[in-house]
Amino acid sequence: MLVLDFEQQLGDLSMVINTELASDRITAVFGLSGAGKTSFINVIGGLTKPQKGRIELNGHTLVNIEKRICLPPEKRKIGYVFQDARLFPHYRIRGNLRYGMAREMEDQFDSIVELLGIGHLLNRLPMTLSGGEKQRVAIGRALLTAPDILLMDEPLASLDLPRKRELLPYLEKMAQDISIPILYVSHSLDEILRLAEDVVILEKGRILAQGPLEEVWAGAALRPWLTQESLSSVLSVTVLEHHDRYAMTATAIGDQVLWVPRIAGERDTPVRVRVSADDVSIALEKPKSSSIRNILRAKITEMYDDDNGQTDVRLAVGNHFLWARITGWARDDLQLKPGQWVYAQVKSVSLSREL
Repeated sequence: MLVLDFEQQLGDLSMVINTELASDRITAVFGLSGAGKTSFINVIGGLTKPQKGRIELNGHTLVNIEKRICLPPEKRKIGYVFQDARLFPHYRIRGNLRYGMAREMEDQFDSIVELLGIGHLLNRLPMTLSGGEKQRVAIGRALLTAPDILLMDEPLASLDLPRKRELLPYLEKMAQDISIPILYVSHSLDEILRLAEDVVILEKGRILAQGPLEEVWAGAALRPWLTQESLSSVLSVTVLEHHDRYAMTATAIGDQVLWVPRIAGERDTPVRVRVSADDVSIALEKPKSSSIRNILRAKITEMYDDDNGQTDVRLAVGNHFLWARITGWARDDLQLKPGQWVYAQVKSVSLSREL
C-alpha cells in the first residue's frame, strides 16, 4: 500500500494530496498540462520534498516531515522511467542495464531482457537505438534495480506515432508479467485504457477522482476530457463461449450477454472492451427483429445536454455503466428521464485488452 498525505507549494501550484493506492496494480495518473502529474510522482520518488505530511510504502516511511524523515531517492527502492531514456552514452546497452542492478536480480536479467525484446541490442551504444528502443532499455534498467514501485512519467510523450505503436505492446506485456505496482503518468486516454487498472485524475494539484478504470471512465469527472468523438464506455467482462459458426465471442456483462469480435480466451477469461457512445442507441421496448446482436436491459442514471443538440445518456447495466449519445429530438420523442428502464442497442464493440 502506498500512503500519500502531503502538501507542497510549487510556484502557483498548491498540491494537497491525501489518498492510499493499492500496491499490486497499475495506477494511471491523468490530468491536463499543469495539473501536477509530474510533481505528484516527483514527491514520491524523492526528487522534491513536500512542506508537510508523510509518505509510506508497504509500511516503510519514506517521508514524515513532522519527524524530520525524508529519505533520499537512492534509499527509497523506487524505479523511475522519465520521458527521455537518460542512458549513459559511453556504456553499451548491457552496461546500462547492469548499472545499479540489484544483486538479487542477477537471475532475472535474461528474462527481463526477453520480456522487453532487447536481447539483440545488448552490444550496441545508445546513440544507435531508436527512441522506442531506448525507452525499453530504460524500463529494463529500472526493473533490474528491484524496485518496490515503478514510476513512469509519460514514457511515450517524446516518441513519434510509429515508435509509440512499437513500445505499447511491450508495456502491455510488462503490465501483465511484472508483479510490482506501477504509477503511470499520462495525458493520453488511449494509453491509460490499454495499460491501467486504476486511475487517479488530478486537477490543479488535487485529486478530482480515483478508483478502478471502468468506474472512473464512466463517471462525470472524466467526461469533460472526452471529446465529442471519444466519449465511450469501458467494460470489464468475462468470456462465456465462442460462437460455433461465426467469429464472435459471448461475454458476461452482469447477468446479460455481450457479443464481441472473436477473442482467443477460454471461458472465464477477463477482457476489457470499449464501446463508443455513438454506437449505442436506445429503445423503450426490446426489438423483436433487429440486425443488432447486442440489446441490453438498462436503467438511465444521468443525462447531459450539449450545445449541439446532442444528449449523453448514462445507462446502468447491472454493475456496469454504458454511455449512449442520442439527439435531443430522440430524447424528447421517447420522453427519456433518469430512473427509466430502457433497452440499449450496442452496434459495435472493440476489444481494448485482455486482463
